[in-house]
Amino acid sequence: MTGKRHTETATLTASRRPEIASAGRLPLGALLALTMASFIATANETVPAGLLPQIAEAFGVSQAWAGQLVTLCALGSGLAAIPLTLALQGSRRRLLLWVAAGVFCVCNAITALSPWFGLTLAARFVVGIATGLAWSLLAGYARRLVAPALQGRAMAVAMLGIPLALALGVPFSAWLGQLLGWRWVFGVLSILSLLLMLWTHLRVPDFAGQRSTQRVPLRQVLKTPGVRSVLAVVMLWILAHYTLYTYIAAFMASVGLAGQVDRGLLSFGIAALAGLWITGVLIDGRLRRLILINLAIFVLVAFTLSVGGLADSTVYLCLVLWGLSFGGAPTLLQTALAEVAGEGADIAQSMLVTVFNLAFAGSGVIGGVLLAGWGAQTIPWLVLGLLLPTLLIASTVKRPLTSHPHTAPL
Repeated sequence: MTGKRHTETATLTASRRPEIASAGRLPLGALLALTMASFIATANETVPAGLLPQIAEAFGVSQAWAGQLVTLCALGSGLAAIPLTLALQGSRRRLLLWVAAGVFCVCNAITALSPWFGLTLAARFVVGIATGLAWSLLAGYARRLVAPALQGRAMAVAMLGIPLALALGVPFSAWLGQLLGWRWVFGVLSILSLLLMLWTHLRVPDFAGQRSTQRVPLRQVLKTPGVRSVLAVVMLWILAHYTLYTYIAAFMASVGLAGQVDRGLLSFGIAALAGLWITGVLIDGRLRRLILINLAIFVLVAFTLSVGGLADSTVYLCLVLWGLSFGGAPTLLQTALAEVAGEGADIAQSMLVTVFNLAFAGSGVIGGVLLAGWGAQTIPWLVLGLLLPTLLIASTVKRPLTSHPHTAPL
């Protein structure tokens, strides 16, 4: 019965996208809409961090309180992803993506116009919920748009919005905030979200949700071989990354580069774009190798930064290598989880969203405690301590993983 259902599903999917299945091309119009969605979702979570002084001044609160705009968005995303995915398994995919974009539009507009800090906090929590929904949809959507042999590349295109937001969106938002005021930044995000709604309606094919007989229980997905190992890698890798990224300004100040944070982040961002491009080219058939190589590079970077007494050029080289190693990480991790989860891929992706965002939120707390107690130069040591077990777990995953069903094992 399972084989028959799989055949029927494959036939139905091919009939919905015959031009993709036959020509073997990437449907760029649809995939770039997903790119825009991942860009806005990332911006929702990260842009406020570059505007905290202005937001704090506008509402008459401390920067610590203003920083809760970031925390609440991450918490909303992490807490809502699993229950929303379970509750909406039977809903049509394009409608859910359209609704998420609509919530982006409304909540960013409220943030841009709100005169009350409490209302602004509520808007960031709700936009976080929509962001969690969007993240749980994007990976599965990108994979369903193409033939199996192109799924890795489709994922890379869809996730291009993440490094674009980090490399260009955050610096541009900080510049725009200084030029016109921080509210304009969220106004722009609201307009982009409105355009995403239109683009999704016009160019993104629709897919049906899962029938009740096809749905895989949450507990069964979690027990699937490889799922917990990949989630552990996600937790540790993201915790390590964002602990360093969140406090990179403090670390660069500790090594005498306080005035070069913008250049350092730009170097990281450009390298991250290159890393994503490399991932997109090589991911099909080389999934496990790329994960291990990128983790090993990050380990080398953390160790080098821990040593201290580095030349400025060495610090910048570390930032570039770090960017290269992280640029493709979201694509690699989501692809790995989708492969081990099989029919439970959508539920597994919601778990990834939860783990990712809780790690993101936790990195700020852990890094802050470390910064206050022992100083910024101890942060790379923590990162190194997190990455070594991550590399070990990734190297011992037993479940065969491929970037699509016809490639060699992970």
